[in-house]
Amino acid sequence: MARLNVNTNRMELSNIRKRLEIALSGHKLLKDKQDELMRQFIVFIKLNRELRKKVELELQNAFKDFFLASSTMSPEMLEEAVCFPQKKLSVNMEKKNIMNVLVPVFRLQQKADGSENNLYPYGYVHSSSELDDAIYNLYKLLPDLLELAEIEKTCQLLSDEIEQTRRRVNALEHRIIPELKETIRYIAINVDEDERSTIT
Repeated sequence: MARLNVNTNRMELSNIRKRLEIALSGHKLLKDKQDELMRQFIVFIKLNRELRKKVELELQNAFKDFFLASSTMSPEMLEEAVCFPQKKLSVNMEKKNIMNVLVPVFRLQQKADGSENNLYPYGYVHSSSELDDAIYNLYKLLPDLLELAEIEKTCQLLSDEIEQTRRRVNALEHRIIPELKETIRYIAINVDEDERSTIT
């Protein structure tokens, strides 16, 4: 087994024992962090799956309404109806700390005009009710889409952190700690051998 290349004396033995204590406590902390990250990751994956199903179903309904609207309206009229939106929306991004991983939190902000009619940037004479339904469904879906983006980014960042933590745990468990133990054993044998030769 591999060991460190060090001097074989009592001072070095004491130093290596301290390093082993630190490595063992670090390994325990990293293992606990990895377990908690996995627990959080599983929670977010379940949330992601449920929200994705809901969003995909609602998007499918909205696209169906758009398809019906495009069949009753000419492409020029449809493009003209939706190319100048009236509602002004903005997204603010904040950061949240989960187990020392900074994940995004999206906040949708809009001007509080209170008017539902401001949603439709066109007149009702040349448009169909399917277009109204499609735009309304997409408007209602926007917060869920932002939440889905937030959860997916959180899952990605957590998986990256889990991978890094797993590498550190494995490096400590399979390389650093065995090397330190083997080095301690080697130094202890040599120190005892020196003492016996001195006594003799």
